[in-house]
Amino acid sequence: MHPVETAFSAGLLPHDLSPWRMFLSADIVVQIVMVGLALASVATWTVWLAKTVELRRGRARIRRVLSILDDARSLVDALRGLDGDKGPEAHLVRAAMAEVRLSSGVAGDGLRERVEIKLSRLEAGAGRSMSFGTGILATVGAVAPFVGLFGTVWGIMNSFVGISRAQTTNLAVVAPGIAEALLATAIGLVAAIPAVVLYNAFARSIAGYKASLADASADVQRLLSRDIDRRALPLHEAAE
Repeated sequence: MHPVETAFSAGLLPHDLSPWRMFLSADIVVQIVMVGLALASVATWTVWLAKTVELRRGRARIRRVLSILDDARSLVDALRGLDGDKGPEAHLVRAAMAEVRLSSGVAGDGLRERVEIKLSRLEAGAGRSMSFGTGILATVGAVAPFVGLFGTVWGIMNSFVGISRAQTTNLAVVAPGIAEALLATAIGLVAAIPAVVLYNAFARSIAGYKASLADASADVQRLLSRDIDRRALPLHEAAE
């Protein structure tokens, strides 16, 4: 016999309607839905913590790199200033210098274009890396309310079956089962709302980081153009 029907027929209704008690009294399918939503909420806050730390470190690195690039007179100066720095921001300068060395002895004026292509790919890769994990937030924000609604529909359906078999419409009998079912929707909203808010916040922060990374790339190209125009960095010297 179904748990709801058993409770109705025996007249044993839970007096404790706390969330934990309602969870224990719910149907197994509703319990699985609630547990899944709770795990989704844990994943949301885990992503929040990890991305907050990652973005904070990334912004600190990009500020340092931009400061060094602003003060540098050449790529060599920038490379010296970034000695020991790690991360995709500093790698922009190293990649430009590496392309200069690889272009040693190559005829033509394509160095700027080759460096620009290399830097653009590095920018794209750094942006993808910084965006990694935010898809979880988007998924939880979009799916969690519907998963919670499914748990509610399933729970209410079972409650109505139990009500029909118990042949009573007493509110005291109906309310606990419906309350247990609605708890799934509440948990779905608790999981979804923070996920949506955090996803939008991270989207803005990551867009700002990408813009700063583009500024750093533009500064690297500016230094390269300056070096080429004044011949401060001849290709045969850079290769040594």
